[in-house]
Amino acid sequence: MAEVIRVLRLVRQKERKERIPRKFRDRFNPLECYGDEELFHRYRFRRSTIFFLVNLISGQIAHETRRSLSLPPVLQVLTFLQFVATGAFHVLVGEALHISKSTAGRCVRGVADAICRHAATFIKFPSGQRLLDVKRKFHAIAGFPKVAGCIDGTQIRIIAPVENEPDFVNRKGYHSLNVQMVCDPNFLITNCVANWPGSCHDSRIFRESKLSENFENGLHDGILLGDSGYPCRRYLLTPYNNTNNIRHKEKFNSALSRTRVLVEQTFGILKRRFPCLSVGLRTNPPRACKYIVACVILHNIGILQSDIVISDVEELTLQGPDNQFVDFHVNDGFGIRDVIAQTYFA
Repeated sequence: MAEVIRVLRLVRQKERKERIPRKFRDRFNPLECYGDEELFHRYRFRRSTIFFLVNLISGQIAHETRRSLSLPPVLQVLTFLQFVATGAFHVLVGEALHISKSTAGRCVRGVADAICRHAATFIKFPSGQRLLDVKRKFHAIAGFPKVAGCIDGTQIRIIAPVENEPDFVNRKGYHSLNVQMVCDPNFLITNCVANWPGSCHDSRIFRESKLSENFENGLHDGILLGDSGYPCRRYLLTPYNNTNNIRHKEKFNSALSRTRVLVEQTFGILKRRFPCLSVGLRTNPPRACKYIVACVILHNIGILQSDIVISDVEELTLQGPDNQFVDFHVNDGFGIRDVIAQTYFA
């Protein structure tokens, strides 16, 4: 027995001496190989915007040393952009940049966390002069006054979570998160709530949101436009369920629909640009929430950096009246809806 143990020790010592050294593959840097249009096609952003993103978060994702050839910030950002632009598994994302699956996963999580720290900078409700411009642009679409944003919810598919699994099954029968968003006339997303399971109703998400609280307390000015899934409030108007063939009510519904369609178009732009939101996120709900918010921030950055060029609404800029004053005389949503319908659409 002692002889067997001695032989095994000799074998282990020999294996340690002959251990195969670690191999480092030459990493692929797309910025050195692709032009702007090819970068946009593959990563959804052009070179200047990619560098903007790198400069924005490099201090949060850069490694302190170059030990073991740690991944530089630019390749970490490109790894995350590859993930959101394809929705592929980490192993496939890693192969595109010649990095391992585990490294790709760490990059995706780290960059998403870093981007989400800038949510307050890039996702903010309009105020001041910007709010006046938003109201004028909305008014130019269909004549609807005092509109500060259009609100709706969209379902983002996720895998079945371990905890509270039934709560995440939506009305269509698959697991998802119900994400509330508000957009402005330029398709910028000015509010995003991404932490509710798919079974929750849009009205409940809004009722318990910070946005609703701010409107209740008078911290936000203007009116939101929503569909019939929301309650009619003095700051949130919904269409008439039954117009009874009354002309001004029908015109009100038509104008509201033509204006509110912008939030549906925003969802379309967002999901086409980041297919991971269309095919689904294969992760737990808290992590999926961060990926969604990160995509919303990237969407807004893309518009602000002119990587998404929207021409349809730009022609409407500043064509609405400067002062959209309406004397409501009432303080409930149904009364305000009637006043607007009779004043602007009679």
